[in-house]
Formats: sequence, C-alpha cells, structure tokens
Amino acid sequence: MTDRIDLDVPATRWLKEKALHEGTVLQSFAFDEVHQHLYVLQVRRGGIGAGNLCLNKLDHDGELLGHMHLQGFGHGVSVGVQNAADGKVWIWTEADAKRGYGQGVTRFQFKNGATRTGEDVKIRKPIPGSTNNQPSVCMASQRIAVRYRLKGKPRYRIWDLDAFVAREYDHPVADIAQPAAHPDKKIPFQGFALHHNHLYQLAGTAYDAETNPPAAHGNAYLSSVDITTGELVQRLRTEAGRSLTHREPEGLAVRRKGGTRLYLGLASGAAGERRFSLYYKPKQ
Repeated sequence: MTDRIDLDVPATRWLKEKALHEGTVLQSFAFDEVHQHLYVLQVRRGGIGAGNLCLNKLDHDGELLGHMHLQGFGHGVSVGVQNAADGKVWIWTEADAKRGYGQGVTRFQFKNGATRTGEDVKIRKPIPGSTNNQPSVCMASQRIAVRYRLKGKPRYRIWDLDAFVAREYDHPVADIAQPAAHPDKKIPFQGFALHHNHLYQLAGTAYDAETNPPAAHGNAYLSSVDITTGELVQRLRTEAGRSLTHREPEGLAVRRKGGTRLYLGLASGAAGERRFSLYYKPKQ
C-alpha cells in the first residue's frame, strides 16, 4: 500500500479566513498533532528584506493563542514541528537570513511574546556551499527534509531526524534535484512538505486582473515527488478556495490524526489585513 496522497482528490475547506498576529500573508504552517496546535509563519510588516518573521500559535479552530518574533531568520518558506521523546516541542525554521532568505536551519521552543535573533539559537548549515535552506519535518517517518540551492539550482536532502539532531549529516536518506513545481518555470515556488517517501510541492501566484484573473480560478499547482527516485509523480492545478479574494497559495503540511491529509494554505483579503484559509486533500 502506497503512502502517497492522490492530488486528484477534491479539496475540502478546514479553516476559513482566520486572522494572524500580523496583517501579512501566511508563508507556511505545520501541525503539532500531540497537543493539537497549529504553527503559522508570516513575514513581519516591512521585514521581508531583513528576513524578520512572526511565528503564530493557534488551536485547531484557528484561534490565535500567541506569537513570537524571529528577527533575521528568513522568508518562512517552510516550518516543521518535532515532538521529542521527552515531551518537548521543537519548531524548525530557516535561519541566518541573507537577502531575506535563511542560509541555514535551526530549532527552538515556542515562547509567547518572545523575540529571537540568530544569536539566541544554534544555527545548522548541513550542506556546505548551499544557500536558501528550508526545513520540513515528517514525524510519521522520523525524518527531516531540507530544501536548498546549490549553484542556484533547487534540491532536497533528507535525513533521519535523530541523526540530523545529532549533527550527523554525512549519510542522508536521499538527495534529489527539485522537479519543476509548476508548468511555467516563472511561477514562484510556494512551499513543500515531507511525508514518508514523498515530498509535496506548491507553486502559484495571487489573483491578478491581467496575469491571473479570478474568472480562471487561479494558477496554483500541487505536485508530488518520490524521494527514492527523484521522479515527479503527479502535478495538478488546484482550484481550492477559488472564491477567495486575492487567493495566494502559501504553504503545505500533512496531518495524520483522523486520517492522513495534505493541507494547502491560501491567503486572502486586502493588503495589510490578510487572512488565511486551509483546505485539505485526504489520502484515499
């Protein structure tokens, strides 16, 4: 039986137009399934060039429980949650921002109202010579994936999570080139998630009257990649949330409780007052 989630399954709305601490779009999100929390990253107002992020903590009704600021961490392309054996919850993000994107990764524990800088965390750079490092954690397989660029080309490297925590980087599970996440290579990458032997990718842009009109229901694409072969398995356009205003695809995550599901994030609303919605595709 395959662990792959079929992207051709219709999407169902889970949360609709919820507010975050900042009025900016969400960038990525991840689930703490042990404690039933949702963590969402967004770039702070005016913080895109410096890589200043806001990490939001919410319950599964989408109600905001708290936030913290991450100064100089990156763009928030992805975020991971690690439930450690001792009960601690670790948040994995990019770190050490240069030109707005993290050049390494780190983990830390959430503390409401706190501000963290690179000096407050231990930054890991597991891939020498790489840039734009972004992590995703799969607790089902106890693995971590890092998306990175080498000589400008995007790739993924996957490790056993325990080995990565111990800084044993020499024996990754896989290292593959990133297949195109969208038929149009000019369309931006908007997030990824690791689940067992597959990576899920998101690409697309917000509605635009000329280049991406709402009447056409958007240009967002979902895709899946087999990490054992590096092959693109599936790539489909999604019209989930097509009635939303703005409708900018941002972030992917997998949740297992109640049945494995791939969740897609969509930003909506007016500039400065953005909201986020989550839709899911269940594993059949």
